[in-house]
Amino acid sequence: MRIARFSIDGNVAFGAIEGEKQDELVLDIIKGIPFADFELSGTKVPVAKVRLLPPVLPNKVVAFGRNYADHARELGNEVPEAPFAFFKPSTSVIGPGDEIQYPSFSSEVHHEAELAVVIGRMCREVPRERVKDVIFGYTCANDITARDVQKREKQWARAKGFDSSCPLGPWVETDLDASDLTIQLTVNGQQRQLGRTSEMIHSVEDLIVNISEAMTLLPGDVILTGTPAGVGPLNVGDEVAVTIEGIGTLTNKVVKRG
Repeated sequence: MRIARFSIDGNVAFGAIEGEKQDELVLDIIKGIPFADFELSGTKVPVAKVRLLPPVLPNKVVAFGRNYADHARELGNEVPEAPFAFFKPSTSVIGPGDEIQYPSFSSEVHHEAELAVVIGRMCREVPRERVKDVIFGYTCANDITARDVQKREKQWARAKGFDSSCPLGPWVETDLDASDLTIQLTVNGQQRQLGRTSEMIHSVEDLIVNISEAMTLLPGDVILTGTPAGVGPLNVGDEVAVTIEGIGTLTNKVVKRG
């Protein structure tokens, strides 16, 4: 099931996406929230008449770096033996069609296409055999990074946590085997990144076991799983699109920060 979060006439709701052709998609509005037992209302609205929002508003975004060997090497980094985590604040999250604001303190902003895992229930110290039980679904992400700031500063809070640096969407796919999916990114229609989730050094299960050893994960929290090789610069005016097999396409435009 594809679950979207949207606004219409000033109201925000969740809905289940129905249909396959982009111009024929409709939303069946959900009664309640999707992280608990819910029912479909039967009230349907065309996707074209709503504004899609970030599919979740996470309490935290836990991101894992250097989880694809080729990407680690392209930036001159060693491949880490253990998962390497950092955080992006909730204020970094934007949705499909929202604008990526080029930060005033950087002159080298890069794209990073990533598979995002959405947590569906409160959990801690999750055993490997229970990981699938705590996953709500998967969505597309773009870990926008101020690369020059990342290189210059000893920690990554500003480089990866600035406002609009975490596009998510367009919706959450709840029924998906994420172990071997194509992940690609284009800028202005030109392919920049192409890889498969099977190339991850540490699997989704590895990452959730690792981070849940340290902290409680809440419904709606997001885990970013790393990016394949091919990261590169974005400029004001660029349109960047992340497409993941079985999920869909997340598109955003880069603008000058106002």
